[in-house]
Amino acid sequence: MIRMESITNGYLTRAEIWLCLTILLYFLMNGAQIFETAVFVPKWINSAPDNFNMLSDGPGTSLKIFWIIMHSIHEIIFILAIIFCWKIDPVRNWLLILFAIHFAVRVWTLSYFAPNIIDFQRIAENPSLSDNLLDRTSMWQKLNYIRVAIYVGLSIGLIPLIIKLFNMSDK
Repeated sequence: MIRMESITNGYLTRAEIWLCLTILLYFLMNGAQIFETAVFVPKWINSAPDNFNMLSDGPGTSLKIFWIIMHSIHEIIFILAIIFCWKIDPVRNWLLILFAIHFAVRVWTLSYFAPNIIDFQRIAENPSLSDNLLDRTSMWQKLNYIRVAIYVGLSIGLIPLIIKLFNMSDK
């Protein structure tokens, strides 16, 4: 239940700012994930293990560092959005649900996707380790489509919440 008397315009403004930042960062990550999935992943999967060296950190920007920084900033901002929307029950509750799903996908990423990328990097250095490589890369790619779709769905799920906040501040 929203208790309008306890929610000031300043509170709503801060809630809007943090939720907008969360959405913005989510859509930035979605763009990077879609680009990576559409352009980068097929290059190293279609020529595995020959192109696995693309996964290794070398000169230039490290994908690993990029994703660590991007996810860390986003998750801090997401938690701040939850904190600043705490008094607005329906927004808070949906943010908690979306964050729980987000967190589950992050756990899946850290338990499945990241270890496989590390293995693929090892295979780039020693191709003799490439058991069931076609099956592994194919499964990784298919599951990655699902993971990216979930992230896109989560970011779209935030839009009705910001609309609700904007509508509240108009009153």
